[in-house]
Amino acid sequence: MDRARLADVEFTLEWESAAAAHRERQLIHRVNFWRDFFPGTVGEALARAEVGEEVRGRFGAGELVPPGDPALLRTIARDAFGPKGGRPAVEPRVGRFYPRAWAAAALGTFAADATPLRVIGRAANSLRVDLNHPLAASPVRVAARLVAVLPQREERGGAANDIAERLTRSGPGMQAPYPGIDTDFFGEYPLARADESDDARFYASPRFVQHLDRAAIAEVTALYRRLLAGRTRVLDLMASWVSHLPPEHTGLVVAGLGMNREELDANPVLAERVVHDLNRDPRLPFPDGSFDAVVCTASVEYLVQPLEVFAEVARVLAPGGVFVNAFSERWFPPKAIGLWTELHPFERLGFVLECYRRTGAFGGLATKTVRGLPRPPDDKYAATLAFSDPLYAAWGVRR
Repeated sequence: MDRARLADVEFTLEWESAAAAHRERQLIHRVNFWRDFFPGTVGEALARAEVGEEVRGRFGAGELVPPGDPALLRTIARDAFGPKGGRPAVEPRVGRFYPRAWAAAALGTFAADATPLRVIGRAANSLRVDLNHPLAASPVRVAARLVAVLPQREERGGAANDIAERLTRSGPGMQAPYPGIDTDFFGEYPLARADESDDARFYASPRFVQHLDRAAIAEVTALYRRLLAGRTRVLDLMASWVSHLPPEHTGLVVAGLGMNREELDANPVLAERVVHDLNRDPRLPFPDGSFDAVVCTASVEYLVQPLEVFAEVARVLAPGGVFVNAFSERWFPPKAIGLWTELHPFERLGFVLECYRRTGAFGGLATKTVRGLPRPPDDKYAATLAFSDPLYAAWGVRR
């Protein structure tokens, strides 16, 4: 490839934490081979690649992001922390992330700095915070696939992109627990919502809506295609009128548990339909070991007792069965748990991982994120949103 050309490139980060294996996929548009900075030799190899070809690189801890620095472990006064501008006070939780702007004076940073810090300790009058990048201690593998070569244009300067920084900012690493610390996701449990009225009334009328655009749905289906291969008995948990299962898997026997009878009746893949409110009763009305797989699409954020529900999923799964949660950044705000709305999107993955971990029943934990895909041009939000809904997914296998 001529290094002056532009291209769309799909990058993937792969790394492991003590909790899970992680995979972050991101499509970066209009990569400039003449101007942009690439990690290691990835750029040189990619410049010689053909469309569809993939190149790979490995990076030790601190090579793709700044290395861990003990000086970035800081102690600040408790009263120096919190949102500004008259916003309500926030109780800092150990293990959680917050913008550095909330401690700008104590840290000597600027007042609008959204770079995350992590609270790793708490005393009566002080907080211990970690300012290191969440991936600072993690070796990382990078794959880059040339998706498309774009028409060449005359170069007239412009800003250069640091590809490594693009790939690692805005979340990767935030889903992993801090070494030796239990993240405080459950300070107020069961979890509260803005609207605590009866869920049966909220879901009484069918809506027949999607919380994902078509490109994101295709990613969910592709994930289910891979994880459900060779499995037969499937529970669609918190189901609706579409299950997003791969259509070619015609041998699946699918039960759907949801809140609205009309939506369940409209779902053509369901062999069994159960109307059941998990927030009123987290017990699943199925025998032990009933299913080979359980999927939950764009719904985990509504559970007020997720630990009990995850334990019930473990009970109804046969050994070796998989439980998959996939979600994005759209939901019904009144019914989502308040914690969900407070968390960074990658922290939400950490919250779901913690639900798996606390059951003690799941192994092989993994997460996946997909960002930067183009939004379909006929999507109703195409005029205002250039990119597809991001996908966040976590799964585990019943021990």
